[in-house]
Amino acid sequence: MPTFAAVDIGSNSCRLKIASVQAHRLKTLHEDREVTRLGESVFQTGAISPEAMSVTIRALKRFYKAVQLHAVDKVRVVATSATRDARNADAFTEWVKSATGWNVEVISGLEEGRLIHLGVVTHEAGAKGKCLLIDLGGGSCEVTVSDGGRIKSMVSLSLGAVRLQQEFLPTDPPAKEDVARLKQYIDRELKRGEKKLGAPRVALVIATSGTAAALAEASVAMAKKLPVKKSAPKKFVRLKPNEAATADVRTLADKLLKMNNAQRAVVPGIGPRRSEIIVGGALVYASLLERMGLKGFRYSPLGLRDGILAQMLAESDLRTSVHQKIENERWTGVLEVCRRYGVQLKNVEPVREHVVQLFDSLARVHELPEEYRLWLESAAMMNDVGKFMNHQGHYRHTQYIIANSEIFGFSPEQRAIVSAIARYLGKTRPDTTDRPMRTVPMEEHDHVRRAVVLLRLAVALNQDRASAVVRMRVHVYPKRVVLALVPGRGGAELEAWSLRKEADYFREVFRRELLVEVA
Repeated sequence: MPTFAAVDIGSNSCRLKIASVQAHRLKTLHEDREVTRLGESVFQTGAISPEAMSVTIRALKRFYKAVQLHAVDKVRVVATSATRDARNADAFTEWVKSATGWNVEVISGLEEGRLIHLGVVTHEAGAKGKCLLIDLGGGSCEVTVSDGGRIKSMVSLSLGAVRLQQEFLPTDPPAKEDVARLKQYIDRELKRGEKKLGAPRVALVIATSGTAAALAEASVAMAKKLPVKKSAPKKFVRLKPNEAATADVRTLADKLLKMNNAQRAVVPGIGPRRSEIIVGGALVYASLLERMGLKGFRYSPLGLRDGILAQMLAESDLRTSVHQKIENERWTGVLEVCRRYGVQLKNVEPVREHVVQLFDSLARVHELPEEYRLWLESAAMMNDVGKFMNHQGHYRHTQYIIANSEIFGFSPEQRAIVSAIARYLGKTRPDTTDRPMRTVPMEEHDHVRRAVVLLRLAVALNQDRASAVVRMRVHVYPKRVVLALVPGRGGAELEAWSLRKEADYFREVFRRELLVEVA
């Protein structure tokens, strides 16, 4: 069975998780974590410092050795807030590529939240009901309302612990005027979040990441009035609680404001590394829980890496429940884009049905990977979204909208593929030097060309949308393909004419003749 690895390059730390597939489930084989503070320089200067890059590369090289040791079949490497914001992100990702051979995928805040949600609802007890998920990392904070295992609403806020420390708290202990500015900023960001989330009524709040773990333990320690020593003990008594009450989090946050770093470092659960960035994160949690009227949170050790692994499992094993969940999530995202840009579903649904029929009937001709079935369906549904901007040259607009829209379940690479397929439905043909094709991995270029032909045929089959949809029978022979059309109420001459115009391109790509017959 396959073995997968997920690498999360965060603003505060890098994490690795390796798991194998056993009986359609993931079994963890190895985990590793390194605090690298990649975002520290980004939130100060706008660029990743050479020192932060070097520390991160060193950690990734160690991860690489573990990946090799476990004979991993597939690795997915994602970077989040710090890399999103850094103006020299390309230099960093190129360094990672040269050091490990890994391609780094820089994901958006909402995609980060979706993957965290996927990891939590797949594994966490109780998360399949109505709940609120909070993930406060080094650079951003993702808040998600979930119901029945599905995302109802989500917002990504610039409230990461490292970001807040670097931008607002230059002194130790924090100065009153700096704290006041920080509280104003947190209040502003949370107001923005409330506009998107509303006032969700949930009984369960699940918090992930290291800040939540530290707050859970530290708030319980302070509530029990455990003594805070002047220096770090040789060995902490680990409480490891998984819940924190809102009142205790607020009390803790207020106390941390009055401490210096050395004092915070000896609070149980915080430690010397977390103490440097805990103040901002504690204030965010206290304010968020109070504003939303929540009683507290339950800590979960799950996170982004678990969602990455769950998605990799879903894409490799079609029999898993998570596969169906992701497929539903993707399709909901496609329909949302259609709704947003005024696409009439009754017009594009026949195109989708025809492209699926062509994909299935011509499987031994096009030899496309199975996932291209969904990419073609998605491109068929969204091929008209560019008309929202302008009917003239709308395929260019379509490509831009799909490539740059947040469509849940689609990675940037997958959106690039779908957008390229939808781009070439007019007079132009895919070319390696085209801007849309430059964002598609080189190994996918031939697949995209073949998929474009299928979608062009499906569009050609739907010329007269006012009449009943033309039905079709497909016959495949060694040197030719015959499309036999069964006319609708308005006949099929226009569709036949449109299909015959595609014959030359069909022959160029598939090395077979395309013949069109009307019954």
